[in-house]
Amino acid sequence: MERQIIKGISLIKNSDYRKRILISLSDINYLTPSEISQKTKIRLNHVSNFLKDLKDSKLILCLNDEDKRGRLYQITDLGKKVIKENGTQD
Repeated sequence: MERQIIKGISLIKNSDYRKRILISLSDINYLTPSEISQKTKIRLNHVSNFLKDLKDSKLILCLNDEDKRGRLYQITDLGKKVIKENGTQD
């Protein structure tokens, strides 16, 4: 198994919040942090922290990183592989 996939699986196994956020992005093309917060029932400040972790691990990407408001996040192919390999579905 590819090292990045193993690292991603480890990351989401260590946090139910990360897993829920990643799964929420697998259903829809892109979401804002507020939409993710509403969908997952995770407080917005926690969502923002975990989005950074997921982005740093290349499981998600920000489509408009230069914007301060209204950032849109999307799951990457690596993120989809991590969900698939982990057997985690919504």
